[in-house]
Amino acid sequence: MDNKIALLRGINVGGKKKILMADLKELFIQLGCKQVKTYIQSGNVLFESIEDNSQLADQIIIAIQKKFDFDVPVILLSKAELIEAYTSNPFLSENIEMGKLHLTFLKEQPTAEAIEQLKSMDLKQDRFEIIAKNLYIHCEGKFHKTKLTSAVIERKLNTQTTTRNWKTVTKLVELCQNHGE
Repeated sequence: MDNKIALLRGINVGGKKKILMADLKELFIQLGCKQVKTYIQSGNVLFESIEDNSQLADQIIIAIQKKFDFDVPVILLSKAELIEAYTSNPFLSENIEMGKLHLTFLKEQPTAEAIEQLKSMDLKQDRFEIIAKNLYIHCEGKFHKTKLTSAVIERKLNTQTTTRNWKTVTKLVELCQNHGE
């Protein structure tokens, strides 16, 4: 069994796409996942499975659609991918306040042309770096005021995304390292 992390986008935000974590956990168990654990209400699920990530992500999306009657993008990572994303943050060496850092997980690696389109935006004081399928954001102001929204990133990079603040990413890594022990 491999440790995996499912990151769901847009659930339990502003009273929309509500899913109780107990119901989400049960859905994963019904899909054959083991050692299922959720973290906070925003759709972070740690579990074990032998299934291929891309097939399992599709199964999760279909199961959520059937059970809750709405679509939810899902990005599935292995434990190694999450830890690599965490340790690769280029802004960590700058000793930036944790609350100003975010990580947008990309479903697909963007093309060089798409990255250039995103880089051409006037982001004011916000900065980003893309490494593999991860977009690291240093948001100097309030995150809800950044131009680097999921909708903009998805349109420019032509891939699905989901973003977590650095505190959540750090906690997910911690939970993942202790998961199944």
